[in-house]
Amino acid sequence: MKYCSTCGKELVDESIVCTDCGVLQISDSGSIGYFFLGFFIPIVGIILYFVWKGLKPKSSKKAGLGALTGIIISIILIIAYLALVISIIHAALSVPYMLY
Repeated sequence: MKYCSTCGKELVDESIVCTDCGVLQISDSGSIGYFFLGFFIPIVGIILYFVWKGLKPKSSKKAGLGALTGIIISIILIIAYLALVISIIHAALSVPYMLY
C-alpha cells in the first residue's frame, strides 16, 4: 500500500490523487538518469530543475546537479584547450627561422 505524502491517508497503489485531501501523488525517484541528462544537455537539466523544483525535488536536484557539473567540466576543458593552443602558438613563434 502507499500513503498520501500530505495527509498520510492510505491509498490504493494505482491512485494518482488522494481521495481525502485531493493532492496529486507524484512519484519522485531521483533517478541517476536525470543527472546524466543534465550533464550531457545542460540546458535541459536547468529547465527541469526549475520546472520540477516544487513537484519533484529529488529529480530536479539530480538534473540541476548534472547540468552544473556538465557546465563546470566544459569550462575547464575549454580553458585547458585554450592554454594548449596558446602554448603551441607561442612555441611556434619563438623558434628562430633559418634563412638560406
